Amino acid sequence: MHIHILGICGTFMGSLAQLAKQLGHQVSGCDANVYPPMSTQLESAGISLIEGFDPQQLQPAPDLIIVGNAMSRGNPCVESMLDNGLPYTSGPQWLGENILRGQHVLSVSGTHGKTTTSSMVAKILDFAGLKPGFLIGGVPSDFGLSARLADNSEDSAEGGSDNRGYFVVEADEYDSAFFDKRSKFVHYHSNTLVINNLEFDHADIFDNLAAIQKQFHHLVRTIPSTGTVIYPAGVENIQQVIDQGCWSQVQTLAEQSSSDASANWRYRLLEKDGSSFQVIDAENRLAEVHWQHSGLHNVLNGVAAIAAAATVGVSLEAACQALSEFVGVKRRMEVIHQDSRVTVYDDFAHHPTAIKTTLEGLRAKVAEENIIAIIEPRSATMKMGLHQGILSSAVDAADQVLWYKSAAVNWDIQSVADDCAVAAQVCDDIEQLLASAMERLEGAEKSHIVIMSNGGFEGFHLRLVAALAEAL
Repeated sequence: MHIHILGICGTFMGSLAQLAKQLGHQVSGCDANVYPPMSTQLESAGISLIEGFDPQQLQPAPDLIIVGNAMSRGNPCVESMLDNGLPYTSGPQWLGENILRGQHVLSVSGTHGKTTTSSMVAKILDFAGLKPGFLIGGVPSDFGLSARLADNSEDSAEGGSDNRGYFVVEADEYDSAFFDKRSKFVHYHSNTLVINNLEFDHADIFDNLAAIQKQFHHLVRTIPSTGTVIYPAGVENIQQVIDQGCWSQVQTLAEQSSSDASANWRYRLLEKDGSSFQVIDAENRLAEVHWQHSGLHNVLNGVAAIAAAATVGVSLEAACQALSEFVGVKRRMEVIHQDSRVTVYDDFAHHPTAIKTTLEGLRAKVAEENIIAIIEPRSATMKMGLHQGILSSAVDAADQVLWYKSAAVNWDIQSVADDCAVAAQVCDDIEQLLASAMERLEGAEKSHIVIMSNGGFEGFHLRLVAALAEAL
């Protein structure tokens, strides 16, 4: 079958293209901007790419068109597709019907931590010999690729209680396509569902938190009675979704010292920065994780991943051993430069809560050393200024913060900077931002720079690394 993908260079669609190719399909695609690393990854997989949306690319007509959710009416290929009655579907629907159906699907949802937690689940299952497939909205460093098919050839002694394969998917609440405004995750036929957390986000498509909760409840409705929903105890926004109706098994997570003694999975910090922690299951068995990561948010991600892996038979001891070897995910506190004075991290944080927990985790790890946060408000919700009221307090754990006001931001970032409890500055020029970052290193014996953006940040990462290398 010849499959042509509109909007192929996004992380999700590009990963989908590679899965389709692995299934033996002829795959081609187009996008507005075709450039590395995704273009290189696709071309090396034998997938032909076209830059732009000239409808001539649909002649001769492909057998199926998969339409990315960035495509809209008025796009020349979309109009040609509709005018000529060509068969089409959304990416999530194609994934659900052609790859996920018949697998044991472990989905990871929530406002934050989906990529990291789904990478952890894949790592644990792979460590246990279950050879899972996965599609993750980032590149897990443990695997070096964002998607692969499951290997159903044999079961493992650690798990594998049936003949189905295992597939881990990052379950996004964003809409599926211009013709299907349901969230992507309702298409995934999940058996194990993790809900990490739930806050207001994606203001470009959701009016309020209730609208997001409605989609999450649609997801919960798709979990079979033999399936499992896993979430942290005491989170009101999630509990409200569960209280609307849940017909599946429920498992909750909580800190060992919390008042929620009924939680199925508990954890206890062995180091305050989260670099070591103990996990206790419902049978009071315990094991420890000692890893290179930090922050309470990562501990919770890890416990959720352990609980998810247990639903397919992976032991607590094996899961903790796997996580102790977990490398991480590119662009999630990824160290991109380190010398005797400065460490630079690339982080995807795009929501005040993610910014706050990431910086608090780093603070717990580095104690009194200098932390500089450099933040580009780039997500649709951030660019609209809807988190303006809580951004200032999100950076309290840093020593200094630089806010980048790009041309896409038309709200008052200066008021956020003025309300920060730490030294803060707004820059509207990349060169000015670079100069300010270098100035803030002066006088500090050891500094940590965290660059926070869910985009390319106009090449700032590479400019800063080059400037630091030159200064050595």
